[in-house]
Amino acid sequence: MEFDNYFDKEFELRYFEMNKLGLATPTIILGLLEETAADHCYSINHGLFDLVKQNVGWVLFSGIFKMDRYPNYKEKITIRTWLSNYSSIKGYRENIIFDENQNIIGSAKGLWVFFDIEKRKPIPIFNEIKEKWSYFDKEAITANIKNKIAAIEFPDFTEKFRVHRFDTDMNKHVNNIRYLQWVIESIPEEIVNNHFLHIIDGRFIAEAKYGDTVLSLTEKLAIENSFSHTIKIKGSNKICATAKTFWKAY
Repeated sequence: MEFDNYFDKEFELRYFEMNKLGLATPTIILGLLEETAADHCYSINHGLFDLVKQNVGWVLFSGIFKMDRYPNYKEKITIRTWLSNYSSIKGYRENIIFDENQNIIGSAKGLWVFFDIEKRKPIPIFNEIKEKWSYFDKEAITANIKNKIAAIEFPDFTEKFRVHRFDTDMNKHVNNIRYLQWVIESIPEEIVNNHFLHIIDGRFIAEAKYGDTVLSLTEKLAIENSFSHTIKIKGSNKICATAKTFWKAY
């Protein structure tokens, strides 16, 4: 793929970001993707902390990421990001993850919406942001992340979590990384111990709030090592997120 207009950020993987095999965890990769997006915003003088002072920010509505392998301890990776398409209120952020030899080891796509934090609703993206952002009409990963993922009703596995203060971010809602952690916690141990998360495709539907008790529901699918997931508020019909995951053996 020939690249035209993009933003790169390099990372060196640290000890506390590793699993027991010395590989970066899925939640760390998602965190590095978010850090790259944050730095991209900062590079055009519209950093996230500056935006939040104006009671606006970015909210992830849906996304997919695919990892062919996870980086090792001390390995240096580069995350390349750009906007492939955007409208008045939302944009598609593309990501490619390179190893030190410029081999592609992962890719991701997210649909981000510009958001009024106090009113809890989308608003038009500032013109200055659209003018300064790098834009390139190529996809890092081909996937329709607007398609709905149905909630499951009869899970094979269930875990329960309480939403604490540290689960929320500056936009006053549960951080996307926490949802991924809740999903992984409900995966059978024999899968997690012997497989790595190859693909996750997720949709964010409603907010979980501080003090809520959430249920992470997981159902086995017909395809081997594939699962469907639902995060919901205990004691209600409120669905916060849905996802599908596919795991590969090490």
